Formats: sequence, structure tokens, C-alpha cells
Amino acid sequence: MKRTIYFSLILLTVAFGCKKDNSDELQVPRVSTDVTININLPGFSALANPGGWVYVNGGSQGIIVYRSSIDEFSAFDRHCTYQVEKRCKVNVLDGTIAEDEECCHSTFEIITGTPVSGEATRPLQYFNTQYNPNANLLRIYN
Repeated sequence: MKRTIYFSLILLTVAFGCKKDNSDELQVPRVSTDVTININLPGFSALANPGGWVYVNGGSQGIIVYRSSIDEFSAFDRHCTYQVEKRCKVNVLDGTIAEDEECCHSTFEIITGTPVSGEATRPLQYFNTQYNPNANLLRIYN
């Protein structure tokens, strides 16, 4: 009886313990990033007010920086989390982070980076932000 139970447990573990390898499960490469931007400069003037966003060099496929309030910013890698190996780059469109229809097939929430529609199941890779309001400098790092 014990042998039957033991054998059944092993069989169940083998049958249900293995996970299928999907390309969606690959991780976006973690590229060391430490960038400081001066929001007073013309190239970053879109970040002067909440709701503004810019693209910044860094990360795997570039970074989207979004100002959600006077002192809060979000920063995400533009590398789509669906079919990571294709290196699809997401863009901002109508207040969301939208897909490249030829590649990513997903839309992400602009403040949190979580997928809201499409094929992606993982959020965009997040970067830490540190804002110095006195100097109007924003540090983006991981």
C-alpha cells in the first residue's frame, strides 16, 4: 500500500511539476543603469508637469519616464516583456504604454507598468527614481 502511494506521488510530481518553457517567461536583460536628468533642460521639459513623459537612453531598449505627481515619477524599460528575444520596444500612446503591433501585441499601464491588454503577462522592468526638487534633478537607477 505504501509503495502504491509513494509511486503515485512521484508520478504526480513528474506529471505536474514540470513547467513548459514559453518565450513569455524569459526575463528582460537587467542592464545596469544610473542616469540623472535635469528637468530644467529643454529636452526634458515635458516632465515639468504631472502627466508628462519622455524617453531616456538606458536600460535594455531605452527608458520611459513618466511624472505622475509633483514629486513622483515612474521609469520603465521600453523592452516588451512578451517574446523578449525579439527585443520589441514599447512606446507611449494616449496615456498608456502601447505595443508595437508588429511585435509586442500588448498595452501597459503608464504609472505601474502592468499589462492591461494583449499577450504580455509580466510588467515592464521598473527602475528606481529619486527626485531632488531643489535642483529639479531626477535620478533613474537600478
